Amino acid sequence: MNARPSLEIVLAAPRGFCAGVERAIAIVEEALARHGPPVYVRHEIVHNRHVVERLERMGAVFVEELDQVPEGALVIFSAHGVPKRVPQEARRRRLVYVDATCPLVSKVHREVERHVAQGRTVLLIGHRGHPEVEGTMGQVPEGAVILVESEEDARRVRVPDPARLAYATQTTLSVQDTAAIVAILQRRFPGIVGPRKEDICYATTNRQQAVAAIAPGVELFLVVGAPNSSNSLRLVEVALKAGCPRAELIRSAADIDWHWLQGVRRLGLTAGASAPEVLVEEVIDALRLRFRVRVAERRFAEENVSFKPPPIPAPRAALAEDTARP
Repeated sequence: MNARPSLEIVLAAPRGFCAGVERAIAIVEEALARHGPPVYVRHEIVHNRHVVERLERMGAVFVEELDQVPEGALVIFSAHGVPKRVPQEARRRRLVYVDATCPLVSKVHREVERHVAQGRTVLLIGHRGHPEVEGTMGQVPEGAVILVESEEDARRVRVPDPARLAYATQTTLSVQDTAAIVAILQRRFPGIVGPRKEDICYATTNRQQAVAAIAPGVELFLVVGAPNSSNSLRLVEVALKAGCPRAELIRSAADIDWHWLQGVRRLGLTAGASAPEVLVEEVIDALRLRFRVRVAERRFAEENVSFKPPPIPAPRAALAEDTARP
C-alpha cells in the first residue's frame, strides 16, 4: 500500500464570515426565533447556498421579488442592499420589513446620495448586475450614477460636467484593480471627489492581503465561496496575480478536482466573506483522507468589528392577533 503523500495547508486568516454577513444571518435567525416560520427574505441573504439552505430548513422562505410575499408578512432585505423602490413597495403592500443591508454598504449609499444632492455625478466602480451595485444605483434618480467596470471604462467614460464629479466603489472589489481605475479617473478628472473613508470594506481588504502574501509560496490556492460571490471571485484573481500557478473557487469539498493536487506539496486555503468556517473544515477533512496533512495558519490581521442587529418587528398578522386579545 502506497503511503499518502505529504501536504502542507497554509490557511489564510482572516477568512470567512465578516461582520456584515454575521449580522444579516443573525437577523434572519432572530426573526425565526421570535416569530416562527415563515420569515420571508428577498434574494439570498448572503451569497452562499450552504447558509441559505440551512436557513430554509429553519423556516426562511427566499423570494426574488416582494409580490411573492403575502400581505402583512415579515420580509428581510439581503445584506447587499436594495434600491429605494423596494422598501417603498413593501410599505405599499403593507409588509413588515427589516433591512439587513451591511452598514458598510449603507455608508456607500449615503455618500452617493450626498454627492447627488450637492449636484455631482457619481462614477460607481463595480460590477454590472451585482445586487450591491443595483442597490447603490437605486438610491438616487436614474442617470445620476454612471457605472465604471474596468480601466477601459475609466478611460472612455463621458460625464456631464467634469467639475462636478465624485466616485464611489462596490465594497467587495479587488483593492489593486480598483486603485488602478481610480488613478485613471483622477488623471482625467483632477477635481473628482472620493469617499471620506475607503469604500472597499475592511474584510475584503484583509482577506485579499492575506491571500496575496501566501500565494507566491504555494502551488495551488483553494478559495471556498460561491460563484456569485464577488469577494470570493476576487480572492481567486488576487492569488493568481500574486504568483500562485493555479487558484480555484470551490463551493465545498465536493467541488475539489483531485487532479489539481497532483504533485502539490503546499496548498493555500481561504474562504470568502460569506462562506462559513464549517466548509473550510470539511475541505481540510477531505484532504486528510488523501494526504498526510500539516496545517499552518498565517494570520495577517485581527478583526473585532461587529454590527448590532436592528429590532425585529412582528408580522402584521401577529400584531392584529395581539390587539384582538381581551
